[in-house]
Amino acid sequence: MREAAAARDLDIEIRERPAARSLFEAAELLGIPPEGIVKTLVVKRSDDTYLFALVPGGRSISWAKLRAVVGVNKLRLPEAELALAATGYERGTIVPIGSTTDWPVYADETIVGQRIAMGAGTHGYSLFVDADDLISAYGATVADISVPEEPRG
Repeated sequence: MREAAAARDLDIEIRERPAARSLFEAAELLGIPPEGIVKTLVVKRSDDTYLFALVPGGRSISWAKLRAVVGVNKLRLPEAELALAATGYERGTIVPIGSTTDWPVYADETIVGQRIAMGAGTHGYSLFVDADDLISAYGATVADISVPEEPRG
């Protein structure tokens, strides 16, 4: 992870944290708002290639918006074992930095200009990075790809 970040001249900070049962609990442990944590979702295309979608806490992928930006008719979340095979990371730890394959990155426009926390490739750690630096380092496509999450009731 650190080597992959250094290779792209990306300044990262990795912090150990207790296990969290949810994104909101992780945000509380880190002392940041939930939208400060960005979920890295690995998304499977119908041709068996993948992409990363970066979506802040409190928001979900808008499948219609993401399909339009990517220019495809079908996208889906892969099974856990496919996500691991595609990235080298388990769900909940996935991050573009250090992935076994440099899949294209699509970043929700709401993270621009923010310092964000993300998965760090292993459980019990969070990675902090300036979103703009991450976007630049990975040539990410920035677009409106999310919607507010539905309240859980």
